[in-house]
Amino acid sequence: MNKLFLLSLFIFQTLFLSAQEQVFTRQDTLRGSITPEREWWDLTYYHLDITVDPDTKSITGKNTIYYKVIKEHDIIQIDLQPPLKIEKVTQDDKELVVKSEGNAHFVKLSKAQTKGNQNAIEVYYAGKPREAVRAPWDGGISWKKDENGNHFVASSCQFVGASIWWPNKDHMYDEVDSLLISVNVPKDLMNVSNGRLRKIEEHENHTKTFHWFVSNPINNYGVNINIGDYVHFGEKYEGENGTLDMDYYVLRDNLEKAKKQFKDAPKTMKAFEHWFGPYPFYEDSFKLVEVPYLGMEHQSSVTYGNKYRNGYLGNDLTGTGWGKKFDYIIIHESGHEWFANNITHKDAADLWIHESFTTYSESLFLNYYYGKEAASEYIIGMRRRIQNDAPIIGSYNVNNEGSSDMYYKGANMLHTLRQLIEDDEKWRSILRGLNKTFYHQTVTTKQIEDYISKETKIDLTEFFEQYLRTTQIPTLEYTFEKGKLKYRYAGIIEKFDMPIRIFVDDKADWIQPNAKWQTKELKGNKISIDSNFYVNVKSL
Repeated sequence: MNKLFLLSLFIFQTLFLSAQEQVFTRQDTLRGSITPEREWWDLTYYHLDITVDPDTKSITGKNTIYYKVIKEHDIIQIDLQPPLKIEKVTQDDKELVVKSEGNAHFVKLSKAQTKGNQNAIEVYYAGKPREAVRAPWDGGISWKKDENGNHFVASSCQFVGASIWWPNKDHMYDEVDSLLISVNVPKDLMNVSNGRLRKIEEHENHTKTFHWFVSNPINNYGVNINIGDYVHFGEKYEGENGTLDMDYYVLRDNLEKAKKQFKDAPKTMKAFEHWFGPYPFYEDSFKLVEVPYLGMEHQSSVTYGNKYRNGYLGNDLTGTGWGKKFDYIIIHESGHEWFANNITHKDAADLWIHESFTTYSESLFLNYYYGKEAASEYIIGMRRRIQNDAPIIGSYNVNNEGSSDMYYKGANMLHTLRQLIEDDEKWRSILRGLNKTFYHQTVTTKQIEDYISKETKIDLTEFFEQYLRTTQIPTLEYTFEKGKLKYRYAGIIEKFDMPIRIFVDDKADWIQPNAKWQTKELKGNKISIDSNFYVNVKSL
């Protein structure tokens, strides 16, 4: 087994401790809840204007935060994590009083905040942000150098929060409508961030400032900086919404390898537009950017560090062989453009919305190019990675993610759901419908559950309860003698009665078990259970 994967798995398990094993703190509440100091204002625009000094591993600058007043209040919460420090906060050129409580900073506003008004504050900050030790799982800034000794710097902050490197409203429920990122770096380096490059300014102090503009809503952890000795190439993709600019930024020495490996990018776009609908950010383009860590789903600026190899750093995590057919990071992280960046969870407890659908998207890529059987084998191969250590959904309002099973178990849950629908075009329309209905929105698990139940015309209440909120996997117990099938489910919640497909002498049939023993007369000699359903099977 790959040592890097084992390390990654350990980190995931550490990050995704179950609620029962954690004691939540005041800081967890301040980070994870919609506090009174957050709820009264609607975030509309950021201008993050910073200088990054790789030699001193420091950041200085300011974030101008524009907002609309929803109801009158006079204290605004801004988040920034030490060792970075807020130097001052101003509104209309007047310095304001700031009271800090750990990572949360409460700014007393002096002017009246009238409902409906558009206002702004400027948050000046400086310091040496936390360095990422094992990016992207324990986020921060990666201060590395390439093989030629050039600085190679990148941010990653999904789990720890964007406030690890810049001041913002660090809660997922309120996405900024648009964003300008201005990053000043040494003149021999390039910064690549989200959206489109508006301009490059050259300065007399031997630095350059790169201005990137994002025209679509974006979540905080999706914002990134990537600094290095980059070269650029790109292509035009004719997609469902017209011509999409696909741009690639890689280290100078890796240009030829990237031109070969990144052929998976337009293939991914073609497959995912088929399954999920149009790429959600045509206005901001699509980018792959090389970084000194594995990769992350930064919106319109997907970061890549898979060493130009197929699989996960050259390995097939499913053991089926299908994982070697594509570059895991290109496919997985690009899938997040639909599930994470287009449809975004409101609370960290619902992170499965990002990870389950995106892990499942890997099989849909295979489905598109290699067929349905390949996709099924790949998903089923994931089951050996499932831990069933804690529920997939975490605790709400305390910035708590559930179990890492949201990846492989969540993908198998969705694959099982596909079997219940049977009609693949209907399933495709549901996936596309999700991205259309919740386009550029933050959502809850209930919204996703309700939408799928409505579209399938199946009450999926117990289905989602079983797979998302418990660690129990249904066990189908059965006996088959003299043409009589006796069966039931064990290890289930009350009222769970998911239909399941069986094969009688290789001919498909259906049964609908529940907790009670049932009997069905069948004409045949051999019974098998469809392995596409994520259940345990026990022949008694």
